Amino acid sequence: MNYLLRKKLMFLSFCFAVLGAETSTAQTINTVAGEINTVTTAVPFLRIIPDARAGGMGDVGIASPSYGNPFYQNPDANAIYLNPAKLAFVDKDFGFAVTFSPWLKSLVNDIYLANINGYFKVKEMQTISVSMRYFSLGNITFTDANAQETGQFRPNEFAIDAHYARKLGKYFSIAASLRYIYSNLAGGQSLDGNLIRAGHAGAGDISWFFHKRFKENEANKLVHDFSVGMNISNIGSKISYTSNVVRDYIPTNLGIGFGYTLDLDKHNSFGIYTDINKLMVPTPDTIDNKGGPNGGADGILDFRQQSSIAGMFTSFGDAPGGFSEEMREFTIGVGAEYLYNRQFGVRFGYFYEPRTKGGRQFLTAGLMVKYSVVGLNFSYLIPTTIQRNPLDNTLRFSLLFDFSKGGKKAGTGVSLVNDAPKEKKAKKGSDAPQEKELQPLDKLQQ
Repeated sequence: MNYLLRKKLMFLSFCFAVLGAETSTAQTINTVAGEINTVTTAVPFLRIIPDARAGGMGDVGIASPSYGNPFYQNPDANAIYLNPAKLAFVDKDFGFAVTFSPWLKSLVNDIYLANINGYFKVKEMQTISVSMRYFSLGNITFTDANAQETGQFRPNEFAIDAHYARKLGKYFSIAASLRYIYSNLAGGQSLDGNLIRAGHAGAGDISWFFHKRFKENEANKLVHDFSVGMNISNIGSKISYTSNVVRDYIPTNLGIGFGYTLDLDKHNSFGIYTDINKLMVPTPDTIDNKGGPNGGADGILDFRQQSSIAGMFTSFGDAPGGFSEEMREFTIGVGAEYLYNRQFGVRFGYFYEPRTKGGRQFLTAGLMVKYSVVGLNFSYLIPTTIQRNPLDNTLRFSLLFDFSKGGKKAGTGVSLVNDAPKEKKAKKGSDAPQEKELQPLDKLQQ
């Protein structure tokens, strides 16, 4: 597949999928420090955060605890999109979530991102989850050089995931994920004599999560909760839309998050969280010194010829502009959340990306309403620069359900194998039973 064809395909994906996102590829490569030089990948829909809770906090959620309240520390099903390791701390038996995000709503009405996922707690310390995200790119009319219609097509992309999360102690958990990726942007068409076909790729995630509470007094009126997490996502193969041996990178990403939650009492909590992200793929460059006769140029830029694993490691020091440009490849999001009685929540956030790497900068706001087993999250994006965002002034939502086996009387977990840590016997005269105060509120009401 020649470079022109690849750029046209990537531009098609850009027009309908990313338009201003961190993985956009419509920018011209420029190796001068301080000039626009965005990092390029295929299937950028994998970096769209579908979770409306995170969407209300500046796309932050790697280290955000469940709902903050010390009586209800239950991660929701959408934790898999930012840090699957959080699901190891789920205290319900099973649940699922549905999310929907209109895309480029101000321009068209047939482009959207839809997601469905579910989890099941198989043991006291283990949780499995599956998910599917589907990206519809609307309808496209193909024409030839004479502007004559040659056909209609509905490009689409999807990913199917499987996740396994496990506690490694009272405060720490890890998770591993597998992912199948399908991308069909212009299947059956040809360009410059090359037949365009659907692209396929495989990938995986590795993540961990740590959180610990600090009690300020014996009555537990104030509880401080500190959390930190990391997720390396989309570690996998490259993807191609033709039979050419030169393939495109998928958006391998390193995300690190920190969080602090202050639980004022059993009804009120406030938290502030931040995420830092960096794409672990090579920075575009114009160097072509490899692959040709006698080690010379071969017409394929050198940064495209690395393996995906090699590209992950070199991505931290390959920017043409040096260290200063490398640091501009990090994005940062900050979010805040207030929750009342685990039934109502208000969220705000801010996302920042340097101008030379995409320039996305926006504010977000969100609401949460929960009743019984049903939760509903809303988020709204407010642009702060002239850089357009596909979610400008768009309301998106997530619908979540959490259940206990056997109804409200069920205990925590399905516990097919009793692998729960053994409880220490309370010493006479001690106040050890105070730990019961940190159980889910619905159990205390029984």
